[in-house]
Amino acid sequence: MGSPLPSIPAKRYFTIGEVAELCCVKPHVLRYWEQEFTQLRPMKRRGNRRYYQHHEVLMIRRIRDLLYDQGFTISGARNRLQEIVHAGSSSELEDDQEFTDSLPSAIEMNGVPGLLIGTREMAFDSHAVRKELFEIRALLSPG
Repeated sequence: MGSPLPSIPAKRYFTIGEVAELCCVKPHVLRYWEQEFTQLRPMKRRGNRRYYQHHEVLMIRRIRDLLYDQGFTISGARNRLQEIVHAGSSSELEDDQEFTDSLPSAIEMNGVPGLLIGTREMAFDSHAVRKELFEIRALLSPG
């Protein structure tokens, strides 16, 4: 498409409305893409409000590029995105470097060591996170 996308501000979380503006797509499109692309899993809070992180905004921009600019079908874009994630930063994927560099590593995510297991799959160990949250709560609770 003709006009460049706006720059992504240095924030930890983005609402669906903010992501829609940053990626030039409508919120209902983002909700649909969540169903079609398993890698796209924003955090949900009260009332099912979605909060996206920086790497998810970059992933949405990549999906948008594949679908709108490169003419991929949903299935083709899904396959290409999986290739990009699994290939990491190989030389054939240099144009995807910004996207692959933004994916969380196995060691840390947003400065929190050990939050993720597995590399570049954006899946976290919910039991470990839950345990850590309980430990933090115990430290913060009066008593």
